Amino acid sequence: MNVQDQHEPSDDFDRVKAPPPLTLVVFGASGDLTARKLLPAIAALCEHGILPNGFAIIGVSRTAWSDEEFQKTILDAAPAGAPWPEIVKRARYVAGDYANKDTFDRLKQALAEADRRFGTSGNRVYYLATIPDLFAVVASALAKHDCNRPGEGGSFARLVVEKPYGHDLDSAMALDDALHVAFDESQIFRIDHYMGKETVQNLLALRFANAIFEPIWNRRYVDNVQITVAEQLGVEHRGGFYEHAGALRDIVQNHLMQVLALTLMEPPATVDAQGIRDEKVKLLRAIVVPDPDEAVETAVRGQYTPGRIGDQEVPGYRQENGVDPRSVTETYVAMQLAVDNWRWAGVPVYLRTGKRLNKRVTEVAMQFHRVPHLAFGGRLARDLRPNELVIRVQPDEGICLLFGAKVPGEAFRLRSVNMDFSYARVFEGTNADAYERLLHDAMIGDATLFIRTDEVAQAWRVVDPFLQVWGEEGVPLAHYPAGSWGPHEADLLLARDQRQWRHP
Repeated sequence: MNVQDQHEPSDDFDRVKAPPPLTLVVFGASGDLTARKLLPAIAALCEHGILPNGFAIIGVSRTAWSDEEFQKTILDAAPAGAPWPEIVKRARYVAGDYANKDTFDRLKQALAEADRRFGTSGNRVYYLATIPDLFAVVASALAKHDCNRPGEGGSFARLVVEKPYGHDLDSAMALDDALHVAFDESQIFRIDHYMGKETVQNLLALRFANAIFEPIWNRRYVDNVQITVAEQLGVEHRGGFYEHAGALRDIVQNHLMQVLALTLMEPPATVDAQGIRDEKVKLLRAIVVPDPDEAVETAVRGQYTPGRIGDQEVPGYRQENGVDPRSVTETYVAMQLAVDNWRWAGVPVYLRTGKRLNKRVTEVAMQFHRVPHLAFGGRLARDLRPNELVIRVQPDEGICLLFGAKVPGEAFRLRSVNMDFSYARVFEGTNADAYERLLHDAMIGDATLFIRTDEVAQAWRVVDPFLQVWGEEGVPLAHYPAGSWGPHEADLLLARDQRQWRHP
């Protein structure tokens, strides 16, 4: 069956490199992540004509399913166009413990069948969609049973690892050591779905394809940088998970650090995996790591209390299922960081993330210095704000430039106005989902949007002092009502520098 011939590629994937024949093995195949994200992404790749002719899926999990039950789950999770049911017929399922030899003997049989019957040519991509505690277990078992190498005639075996990658610096490095015993660094693809979002990637295009921005992308023009990841949702059914994670581990260490690095890094020598990741690491290394006293002074942790989202009354964090009624886990983090390099010296970088906030939004806001002398003072300019460049990552992907203009009329009054670019309005059609893009990149071996081992270490190096301090007794935990923009203490963090948060 020629999948590509049956369905023409869409414009969104025009001239996209097709993966070679391969088998995708999903560990944790009966889990929520597989059903919500992976299977719909694979189905979309199939619908767009991107999957190779030689392609098969093998699910591995402890759940006692048959091949037929797994195939039905795939169809239920990801209904799609004409070629998809034919692909689903190739799906196989292996039930068993991840450390059991019999599980991997049956996996090897299923891989051999895929090579023989479906032409997958010995190439493998292993996706770890399990709980984090099993990452090292599965990787070690793959190596122990010689599955960390391609099959006969194959050229690659790759390991895709989900987040969270450790729960602190020491555990992340221990996980890295375990993975590197089983797989070479070049085989490991650490995934962060934020890196697959179109607007995050457009940071590269905005900076390095437009001559008008590069001269002002530095401390001489930029007063401060604010990066916001705000959610209206609470912890929902993830209360038990969140008790062990918290906002710092769940969002700051990965998503926010990656967006920060892309925003502030130096221009890469080459726009490829090595060039971009080298510059991201350099930027992360330039972030000043606070000592314990500074960590207390430069960050605020908060927790939402009962409040209102729209017309709906919602419970506080301590009233959520699976949450300790006396919990001190943070659902909100605001912090100030400094980048000690030539480009950004003296420019404060403010990060914030929280659940049950006023609005769902992810954005990067670059606020510029005010003009040195404003001739139109007093009431004529009371509605004038500093110039801003805002990159909206979600939900309405786009870019906004805020600048001053005269209000129509006889009086000479000024106010700030927006020059707005929206992806949805300019580029019609549906953009690829983040998991679509990242799965495709893993299949073709493009590591540009994946996290390298030294990036993991540097991001944890920045976050670790805050984790250590917050683990001590007596460190304050602020509270904020659901539906607000966070605790008052976060406003004071900027107010002491005569600045304020931007409210989208």
